[in-house]
Amino acid sequence: MPSPQRFAALQTIQRRRPVATAAIAPFGELWASDVFSLATMKEALPGRIFKSVQRTIREGGKLDLSVANAVADAMKDWATSRGALYYAHVFYPLTNSTAEKHDGFISPKSDGRVITEFTGKLLVQGEPDGSSFPNGGIRSTFEARGYTAWDITSPAYLMQTPNGVTLCIPTVFVSWTGEALDKKTPLLRSNAAMNRQAQRLLRLLGESDIAPVNSSCGAEQEYFLVDSAFVALRPDLLLAGRTLFGAPPAKGQQFDDHYFGAIPERVQVFMQDVERQLYRLGVPAKTRHNEVAPGQFEIAPYFEAANVATDHQQLTMTVLKATAKKHGFTCLLHEKPFAGINGSGKHVNWSIGNATQGNLLDPGQTPHDNLQFLLFCAAVIRGVHCYGPLMRAVIATASNDHRLGANEAPPAIISVYLGSQLEDVFNQIRAGQLTGSSSGGSMSLGVDTLPDLTKDPGDRNRTSPFAFTGNRFEFRAVGSGQSVAGPLVALNTILADSIQWVADQIEDQLNTGSSLEQAAFAVLKRTMDDHGAVIFGGDGYSSAWHRMAVEERGLENLPTSADALPVLQRPVIRNLFERQGVLSPLELESRYEVYAEQYVLAIEVEAKLVLRLARTQVYPVVMAYLDNLARSLKSQEALGIGADRSLVDQLVALNQQLVGQCTGLEQALQNPPHGIEAHMAHCAQTLLPMMLRIREAVDGLELLVDDADWPLPSYQEMLFMR
Repeated sequence: MPSPQRFAALQTIQRRRPVATAAIAPFGELWASDVFSLATMKEALPGRIFKSVQRTIREGGKLDLSVANAVADAMKDWATSRGALYYAHVFYPLTNSTAEKHDGFISPKSDGRVITEFTGKLLVQGEPDGSSFPNGGIRSTFEARGYTAWDITSPAYLMQTPNGVTLCIPTVFVSWTGEALDKKTPLLRSNAAMNRQAQRLLRLLGESDIAPVNSSCGAEQEYFLVDSAFVALRPDLLLAGRTLFGAPPAKGQQFDDHYFGAIPERVQVFMQDVERQLYRLGVPAKTRHNEVAPGQFEIAPYFEAANVATDHQQLTMTVLKATAKKHGFTCLLHEKPFAGINGSGKHVNWSIGNATQGNLLDPGQTPHDNLQFLLFCAAVIRGVHCYGPLMRAVIATASNDHRLGANEAPPAIISVYLGSQLEDVFNQIRAGQLTGSSSGGSMSLGVDTLPDLTKDPGDRNRTSPFAFTGNRFEFRAVGSGQSVAGPLVALNTILADSIQWVADQIEDQLNTGSSLEQAAFAVLKRTMDDHGAVIFGGDGYSSAWHRMAVEERGLENLPTSADALPVLQRPVIRNLFERQGVLSPLELESRYEVYAEQYVLAIEVEAKLVLRLARTQVYPVVMAYLDNLARSLKSQEALGIGADRSLVDQLVALNQQLVGQCTGLEQALQNPPHGIEAHMAHCAQTLLPMMLRIREAVDGLELLVDDADWPLPSYQEMLFMR
């Protein structure tokens, strides 16, 4: 029988039943019912005001104060009619989390009455503390002023709790001196930079009617569910989001029986609750299923404009975690909460397009004839080759390091997978003659009642960090707990830079008398000659690829965040962001400082937890068990029974390893080197290996100590008890 605490948790779980939620409403009534959408605005605003708002959203520009006042008044009336007493400016600081500043609609009057008030000025601008959030030295602790500003392109919405409703207004967050302190501001800037360059290239291709070009995103979210009764007994899960100790169970994921299996009833009820909330908030949740590891699941949305998709992704994480508590679960968004089984990612499906030319990364049926697609795709290839280390840096976190390069995640070497059809087309371009492209064909299943299946022209490659998947690229290396804003900022910015390069090259060719087709082909061939090394369609996990990528193709392998984050300080990266108007050198430096500090803090918190758990929970249990064994052996010897000391010897050896490594880890924690880069290297090269050796000892002890004495819920219990 497990220890008393674990046994009590097991009893609690056995008594749990699926939690009934609110009555199911028809989809038409449910969808975006808590969103101050364009449709809601159209009903609430005068025609002139609504058209002005539409124009600002579509084309950009400043919002007139009279228009802002009208929108604020209509927004307040809509929200208060639904029960809202407060509004919140919602912003996204450099923590990967969501921040909110709540203010009441009430305004006291001199006669003791109060009225509800919400003006255009209050809608457009708020003032949270600008120094209490990570800022990388931009703001001193005594310089507190910061501003939030309404992002009109992302709709306001209502967040409902059992005791009230709050109007939430998506905003940017900047310092008093104007620097971006958030993730939304650079995302909006990167999209604007990409739009400028994309429109320029489209004009060179002969287009005249060009709508604003926007990037799109659909972020697949993987997560684990663990019963909260177990999590309460695991300080590592509570404070670090991952298990620092835990022996592997006899059965893990080796049978491949969890992936796409029947969803457990209690989990499905949780998922349905999440989806209803997301639908009310206008989040287009599209897919749900079991993931590969036991206890792991996925929710995936339909793609949206990147800015809105980013806000919706933050909402999705918030709703997942809050709803899990209602159902007796804890939702784990850490990239590797359990050793030995698949971790969680957030595959970012990214493309660009507009209302007039459509998806600019759609190859169509004959990609070899689609000059527009080929040039935009070539710009992506060049961008990834030139700035692959940046793409690695924007997914660099202490938690994602545990996942990258393992069997469920792409390696830390950034390459591009195009699929057999497109790779062949671009190889033809490199060879100097473009003759055609293959088609997918069809597949007969050999059963009359089953239809022939249309095959895609290329397979998928799950080992690629950046793979083309039909009409978009999938950035597979993004971590499950991350905001997607950082990766999107990088993708938009490197694409803007590469489109600018493509346009410059075409103009140079046209000035020499070349036709547009000749100029475009010359640019495409030069792209492949100079940057084709980044294209790879083989097994990204293989050691052969790692050697080839570095030694023959000149790609960088940055295995840890300590290796990757300093990329943000390279002059070429600083110049890229400054040239495209996305991040100033000061803003980029602040992000390096913040992310480096977060890396160090995350590992040091884990190291302190390792010491505390090892010394206060594991060591006492082992010593007590050894004492019991010693008494038992002494009794056997007194009775003349042959005593086997092998178990005691194993326990003593592992316990000595535990004690010795804990002493070493404590000393290493107390003596970090000076300088943030050296400190990161110390965490990666010294603290993490020492923590792993302590884990090896503890996991070995777990397999030897009486289960009735072991204090921590086991992997078997946490992963398989629903």
